[in-house]
Amino acid sequence: GIGIISMIVQSRFKNKFKKYSEMPLTSGLSGAEVAQKMLHDNNIYDVKIISVEGQLTDHYNPADRTVNLSPEVYHGRSVAAAAVASHECGHAVQHATAYSWLQFRSAMVPIVNVASRIVQFPLMIGVMLAIFSKVLILLQIGVAALAVTTVFSFITLPVEFDASKRALAWLNTANI
Repeated sequence: GIGIISMIVQSRFKNKFKKYSEMPLTSGLSGAEVAQKMLHDNNIYDVKIISVEGQLTDHYNPADRTVNLSPEVYHGRSVAAAAVASHECGHAVQHATAYSWLQFRSAMVPIVNVASRIVQFPLMIGVMLAIFSKVLILLQIGVAALAVTTVFSFITLPVEFDASKRALAWLNTANI
């Protein structure tokens, strides 16, 4: 269920990105320049904008205060590059303004990292043990780890929607 929805969303995003990558930005600014402008317009001067390898690998890292843009976004001068760059800067603005959902999500990251690494083993072994020996503890640990990763996914939604909302509001007033 959730995996299929995720694939559909990812496919739609890639198609939209491709479409808007072909639309040049009227200002001619690159994604990196758009990001820098948005950060400065929000009085944020301690976040670095860097290019990272890969396609659609864009993200904000609150730990080292970097906006990480894929080469296509970093160097791109399209509507898509501006949208993605400003969305990632939206996360930097969330961080600078102590947005509560971002703080909550960031606090969950270490727990989710452990849960996502171990989830498959307790589930598989737990099912086998439950079938043959009625021992349920590993299965319960696996279900708990799966629950943690699922809750994290749902907590991510308001963070992403808010970053996009901030980006759109800024883009509408910045004359980019």
